[in-house]
Amino acid sequence: MRNTKIAVIGGSGIYDIDGLDAAEWVTVDTPWGAPSDQILTGRLGGVDMAFLPRHGRGHVHSPTEVPYRANIDALKRLGVTDVISVSACGSFREAMAPGHFVIVDQFIDRTFAREKSFFGTGCVAHVSVAHPTCPRLSDACETSARAAGITVHRGGTYLAMEGPQFSTLAESKMYREHWGADVIGMTNMPEAKLAREAELCYASVAMVTDYDSWHPDHGEVDVTRIIATLMGNADKARAMVKGLPALLGAERAPCPHGCDRALEHAILTAPEARDPALLAKLDAVAGRVL
Repeated sequence: MRNTKIAVIGGSGIYDIDGLDAAEWVTVDTPWGAPSDQILTGRLGGVDMAFLPRHGRGHVHSPTEVPYRANIDALKRLGVTDVISVSACGSFREAMAPGHFVIVDQFIDRTFAREKSFFGTGCVAHVSVAHPTCPRLSDACETSARAAGITVHRGGTYLAMEGPQFSTLAESKMYREHWGADVIGMTNMPEAKLAREAELCYASVAMVTDYDSWHPDHGEVDVTRIIATLMGNADKARAMVKGLPALLGAERAPCPHGCDRALEHAILTAPEARDPALLAKLDAVAGRVL
């Protein structure tokens, strides 16, 4: 058994969490550069917690410029076992209305300007992301959100776009009608892929702010309306987070879905051919198997 340590990566509108005992902002250095901000650590309901504002306090990082590798590495160095992503999204489904939460279980990655792996020349690895989120962790998020009175949709495909601009009408219709996406955002990729490489359980809670641009009665995305919805969603997200420690517990058994063993057979480079410099950078992420 290990001690549970829950990390929340907060998206637009969520720059801290309430109620942590012994709360402290800590600086974590990583070989991949600085994370988005300092990380808020403490305990909630007797369980260790960490909070990282994805865009930094004051919202200083655009979706493309978020240091995804540094963020995941920093959480791993702090001993995090479970990562819950909360992020704003647009909806392609009438039933997934602004103010609702979607527990995402699939992704379509349309990003193109981001580093998507910790591995590369000198240490090649291939992990499976067929099922990129952890059902156990998603169960906890769903249960806690429903207990907080939030309207939750379990399961959905998240289209990750590069941004920072919102979709054209043609793109929005294509993603909705032909690709089968349910929600759209700019930040869950490559974050989910990197969490899997780091052997961290990952759950994605997408908080709907708008209907993107496909909806005939809502028009194009309006930032003013998004911000108003964001504020309400942020309060709901905090309520959901408060219920997680009791559901996940202070002690943690191995993940029944194997998230914490994703690298077991993933590294293909022969030991004698591995680059020592890259191995040094992988000490936190892949130290268990290296």
